[in-house]
Order: sequence, then C-alpha cells, then structure tokens
Amino acid sequence: MTQRQIRVLIVDDSASVRETMSHILASDPAIEVIGTASDPFVAAKRIQQELPDVITLDVEMPRMDGITFLRRLMEQHPIPVVMVSSLVEDGSETLMQALEAGAVDIILKPKIGTKRLLEEARIQICDTVKAAANVKLRSGMFGRSRTLKAAPKLTADAVLPAPRTGAPGTGAMAKTTERIVCIGASTGGTQSLEAVLEVLPANSPGIVVVQHMPEKFTAAFAKRLDGLCQVTVKEAEDGDTVLPGHVLIAPGNYHMLLQRSGARYYVAVKEGPLVSRHRPSVDVLFRSAAHAAGRNAVGVIMTGMGDDGAKGLLEMRNAGANTIAQDEESCVVFGMPKEAIGLGAAEQVVSLASIPNQILLLGCSHHA
Repeated sequence: MTQRQIRVLIVDDSASVRETMSHILASDPAIEVIGTASDPFVAAKRIQQELPDVITLDVEMPRMDGITFLRRLMEQHPIPVVMVSSLVEDGSETLMQALEAGAVDIILKPKIGTKRLLEEARIQICDTVKAAANVKLRSGMFGRSRTLKAAPKLTADAVLPAPRTGAPGTGAMAKTTERIVCIGASTGGTQSLEAVLEVLPANSPGIVVVQHMPEKFTAAFAKRLDGLCQVTVKEAEDGDTVLPGHVLIAPGNYHMLLQRSGARYYVAVKEGPLVSRHRPSVDVLFRSAAHAAGRNAVGVIMTGMGDDGAKGLLEMRNAGANTIAQDEESCVVFGMPKEAIGLGAAEQVVSLASIPNQILLLGCSHHA
C-alpha cells in the first residue's frame, strides 16, 4: 500500500515564485501541490475547499501580511506552515516573529543560479515541507516556547556543588574548560534550543550548536537568544574559541567543525557541499568533535527530521564521549533522535526538560 502524498498549498503574491515552487515540490513523488494562492484571502477560500497538510507562506503580501495570516490560522485551524522568504537582513527579526507565531520552519525563495544551487534548493525545500508534514502540532504550543519550556533557570549547584569563591582553578568552573557540549537540531529546534539554553547558568560548559536554518537567519537567532540567556550566545565566526558560558551557533549555509590547539578548543567555519542533505550539517560537527575532543565531549541530538547527526553521534560515543538523544514525546519531529537511537549512538534518551541538567551534570565533570 503506497503512502498518501503530502498535500501542499502555496501562498505567494508572485506568480513566478508560485510557478517555481510548484515545479520544485511536484518533482518529489511524496508531495502533491493541491493549489496556489496569491494572498491570504484566496488561501482561506482554498483551505475551506480542501485542507492541505502543509502551507508554504510568503511573508510580505498585499491585503494581509503572512505573519498576521499565520497567527489567525493557528488560532482557528492549526496547519503546519513553512514561511518562504527572500530573507533580506532586515527581515530576520520578522521571521523570528513567524516562528513564535507558529511557523515550523523557514526556507529561502529559490534563486536562479547554477544547476548545483538549484538542486540544493530543491532538496532543502522538499525536505523542509516533508518535515513540516511530520510536525506534531499541540494546542497551546504557539507563542514563545509555551509548551517547550524546560525548567526554571538553573544554577550550577542544581547538580553540582557551587565552585569555591576566591580559588580559581578549582571546583566546577575549572572542569568546564575541559568539556565541550555539541548540540544538533533541525525542525522544531529553534524553540527547543531556546528552552534549553535559556535556563542554563552563566558558568555552563562551552557549547557549539548546529541548527538547520538559512543563511543570515542564524545571526538574528543568536542575537535573540543572547538577550534571553545567562550564557553568551553568538553566531560563530571562523577561529572563535569555545569558552565556558558561551554558545556558538553555526552560521546558515556554512559547516562548523570543532578543532583543538593544545588545551584550546575553537571552531572552523567552512564552505562545502551538502552533507547528510544539509549545510550546516550536524554530522560534520559531531564527527569533528569525536576527532578533536573525544571523551572530553558531550553530544546532544534534538528534534528534527531525517538522519543528520546520527552517524556523527555514534562516532562521538565510540570516541568516548557522553551522548544524549531527545525522547519522542518532547520532540516536535522525532526523526534525527530516532535514527541516532536506532544506531546505538545515544547513551541516554531524555526529555527536553531534562537536557539542561544533563548538560551541566556531564559537561561540568570529568569523564568517568
């Protein structure tokens, strides 16, 4: 018995974008484009006729902007929505609002370019729509991380004795310099990462993150997190040192690798082909961590569709690292963690709410 196709409604005021998106999505046998709409009013009438599994939605449109329509849709009839944007610099904050309003992901409008770029755009657009169709929409999940909250803000002594004051080089803080936490996430990861990072104390271990998202969007995401968190969060730049109390997020469209020079850990930000159908790729980060940090690393794989990071997490575990996978119940999409668990890559399978404590417990202690 063949699986039913994912029914997609494309909403964009540009006829050329509607045509291009239709062509791209129709190229995937798992997807059926059931219609297009030039604005939210036409889309609403189309939805009344036939309910799509996923909507791709432009941000700026006449009569009603995409985010206003998204909010109304989520209040009345929640459907997985993927925002489609040209993503100019000034639009990044607007797109953060879209995620808060209930969008499950963001993709860039395809640009005319080389055959390789067009094929990469096709892969990423189709994969994002298929991931959206697997999202578990729960009532009350819209708005800022309401159902994705992990726990109240933590201090290091939530799981460890507080470091002694006036005695540098002793206690938990000294140990955090030796441990690096690597986190990988995709669909649903922006809110889930916020839930984890927002409760970590300022003296947390150094953290490096790959979250699948478009170029330029990661800078706005990091800036937003930095304003919410006790830890310092920034978009990674080539050569940045990984420090306690700091989080480095891989820039969109670039791979990030963990490297080591003596006792210093730093990141390399590099171009390259799609790996595990993504750039940045969680596998690239995790494999580099297995090589550079070995047993001094902690690997965490979180919500997302596909298998990016599963093999890399297994390499980390085989190199002696502690490894964690998010459980099915707390995942927006239980894809990447499921694949990692299936490979035997995860030492522990824990809820979203438990991840911050595990990061502190494992990241602030010597490897057993």
